[in-house]
Amino acid sequence: MRIYLTVIDDTPEAEAALRFAARRAVKTGGGVEVLALIPPQEFIAFGGVQATIEDEQRRHAEGLVAKAAGTLLEESGLRPTVTVRDGDGAKVIREMIAADPQIAALVLGAAASGAPGDLVSHFAAEAGTLTVPLMIVPGGLDREAIDRVS
Repeated sequence: MRIYLTVIDDTPEAEAALRFAARRAVKTGGGVEVLALIPPQEFIAFGGVQATIEDEQRRHAEGLVAKAAGTLLEESGLRPTVTVRDGDGAKVIREMIAADPQIAALVLGAAASGAPGDLVSHFAAEAGTLTVPLMIVPGGLDREAIDRVS
């Protein structure tokens, strides 16, 4: 099965990428894998404080993917695969692509204004080294535009 890997966070461009990935998956008989990243934390001398911060970030990430999964199911009937991972985003994504031959494309959303975002910048600069196509969805597209181009 053709899987579209997308990263979810609190940004509108992540929602645009998710919608695009879902629409492509429906049209191609594929699926969607939704990844929420928990960035690495700086070391805090008090272990209890660090554990609390990490727990809050994990719960937030799990909430994001749960919401995204609900939206996908409601709007497209797709049940996505949901992954929450700690670590450097670019490294985690590369590991996931290498580990799963069904991942057919990486779908990321670019910010509507300013810098496109860390992951978009990273993968756009290294797109030639990826083993799957990189699809960048402009964050400024409205739902109707995404539906037309997907």
